[in-house]
Amino acid sequence: MLDSLSIKVIRWPLSQSARVLNRFGVTANQTTLFGFALGCLAFPALAFEHYSIALVFILLNRICDGLDGALARIQGISDAGGFLDISLDFLFYSLIPFGFVIANPEQNAIAGAFLIFSFIGTGTSFLAFAVMAGKRGIENPVYRNKSLYYMSGLTEGTETIGCFVLLCLLPEHFATIAFVFGAACWFTTFTRIYSGFHTLR
Repeated sequence: MLDSLSIKVIRWPLSQSARVLNRFGVTANQTTLFGFALGCLAFPALAFEHYSIALVFILLNRICDGLDGALARIQGISDAGGFLDISLDFLFYSLIPFGFVIANPEQNAIAGAFLIFSFIGTGTSFLAFAVMAGKRGIENPVYRNKSLYYMSGLTEGTETIGCFVLLCLLPEHFATIAFVFGAACWFTTFTRIYSGFHTLR
């Protein structure tokens, strides 16, 4: 829901940073892999309940996620790069609630499983429509500089990162936040399935 707004806010600083990285020969795919490695470091930090450290790695991962796209627009958008980026993004998204489950399985396991389950819904509805949109040549009027069709919804990348930030700041309320955000994700999933089905019909 907020991705189109947040992209406008961060576009200029990301593009300027990407130009500097490009001069040093840094590629979009290298940035994607480096960002994913940083994101994975949030997992042990969460598991050992170092939530402030985890938050730093989460934010660094998201900065790299923005930078790889900005670099790709300079160096050339590729299907391989888009595939790598979206695959690692969804793995990262699932890794964060799993870290909270490991940290406190007694309190967080059910809520964490529900949140990961909801991510399966948003992810599959998003990617399934992207495949069909690509097959039919359906273009997205909002995200024209993406390697695949970005289907909007109530919970997108910006909202997910906001949720992760809130979880790190208020880890004692993980279950409540996870259930509420998971429910919002399911609303997104159902609306995507409905609109996607009727669009493809």
